[in-house]
Amino acid sequence: MIALFQALLLRPLLTAMIALRALRRNKLRSILTALGIIIGVASVVAMVAVGNGARNKIQGEVSALGQNLLLVFAGNKRSAGVNSGLGSAASITLEDAAAVKNEVRDIVAMSPEVWTNAQAIASGRNWSTTISGVAPDYLGVRDWPVSAGAMFTDREVRSAAKVAVIGSKTANELFGAINPIGQTVRLNNIPFVITGQLSSKGAGLGNNNQDDRIVLPYTTVMKRLTGEKSVKLLNIKINDASRMETAQQQITALLRQRHRTPAGEGNDFNILNQKEIADKVANISGIITMMLGAIAGMSLLVGGIGIMNIMLVSVTERTREIGIRMAVGAQGSDILLQFLIEAITLSLLGGGLGVLAGFGIARGIGNVAGFQPVVTAGSVILAFSVSFAIGVFFGFYPARKAAKLDPIDALRYE
Repeated sequence: MIALFQALLLRPLLTAMIALRALRRNKLRSILTALGIIIGVASVVAMVAVGNGARNKIQGEVSALGQNLLLVFAGNKRSAGVNSGLGSAASITLEDAAAVKNEVRDIVAMSPEVWTNAQAIASGRNWSTTISGVAPDYLGVRDWPVSAGAMFTDREVRSAAKVAVIGSKTANELFGAINPIGQTVRLNNIPFVITGQLSSKGAGLGNNNQDDRIVLPYTTVMKRLTGEKSVKLLNIKINDASRMETAQQQITALLRQRHRTPAGEGNDFNILNQKEIADKVANISGIITMMLGAIAGMSLLVGGIGIMNIMLVSVTERTREIGIRMAVGAQGSDILLQFLIEAITLSLLGGGLGVLAGFGIARGIGNVAGFQPVVTAGSVILAFSVSFAIGVFFGFYPARKAAKLDPIDALRYE
C-alpha cells in the first residue's frame, strides 16, 4: 500500500515541487520563455475578439436596414466619363413603383425614396442635413418607429403637404431640449410643420448617421425641393425571407419589361438583397477572423519553439543535477515528468497572462474603432488548450533527452 501511494502520488508530487523550484530559481529566464506564449495567446484572443466584434457591428448595421428588405436603385448616370453612382439615373418612375407594388404578390410594404441635402433653419439655428422623401410605409419597411408624434399619412403624400418627421440628431441640433413636435423648420425657405420624431438608430452602413435627416413625403420633395420626376430608390419589404429571391426575379423581369430592355442588355437598375448582403458579410467576416487568428497563431508556434530551445539549454546546464538525482534513486520517468511539468507550467502561465493581455488589447482596439469586441469562452478555452498542447509537444523532446541521460556520464559532466 505504501509503495503504491509513493508511486501514484508522492513521487509525482515531489517531482512537481522540484520542477517549480527550478523555475523559481531562474525567474528572469522563466518569464522571458513564457513571453513568447503570452504574446501569441494575447494576439489570438485579441484578433478573434476584434474579428467577432467587427462582424457583429456590420451585421447589426445590415439588420438596422430592416427585415426581408430589397433595395431597388435607379441605375448609374455617366457624364464625361464620370460615374455618378447608384440612383443617379432617372430610370425608375412613380409608375414603375406602382406597378411593382401592385404586381409582385410577396411585397407587404413599399416606399419610393428620393433624397437631397438642404440647410434646415429653425428656432434661430441652422443645420445642413439629409432630406429623404418617402411614403408612410417607409417606417414599416425599415423597422423604424417614431419616438414622438406621428408619421405623415397617404393623404398628405397625395397632396404634397408641407409636413416633416425629424431625426433625433437633427432635432437636437435645431431645437436642443425643446420638443420639436408642432414646430416649424424651413427648407429652401419653405416652412414645414414637424409631425413626428424618429427613434434613434445611430450609425448605418458606411458609418453615416441615420439620425441626421428630415423625412418628408416623397411627392413634396419632388415637387417643392428638387423638381425630379423619377425616384432614386424603392424600399421593399417581402413577407418571407424564403421568398426574397423569387420576388427579386419578379421585380427584375417586370422592370425590364416596362423599360423595354432588349434581351442580353444589362439592367438600368440595381437590386440589393439584404439577405445576400448579410450572408456575404458573415462569410467575409468569418474568413477575416480566421486569417487574423491564423496569423496570430504563428506567434504561438514561435513561442513553443522558444520553450523547446530554453528547455534544451536547461537540460545541458543541469546535466550534473540530473545525474545526481538519478544516482540517489530518481527514475527516468521522474526526470521526464519534471521537465514536462516545467514546460507545461511555463505554457499555462503564459496562456493565462496572454488571455488577460488579449482582453486589454481587444478592449483598446474596440474603443479606438468604435465597436465592442467579443471575447468568447471558446477562444479562451482554445487558447489554454493550445498553450497546454505546446507545453507538452515542445517540452517532450527536451524532457525525453534528459530522461535518457546516462547517470555515470551525467555525474562526470562539467
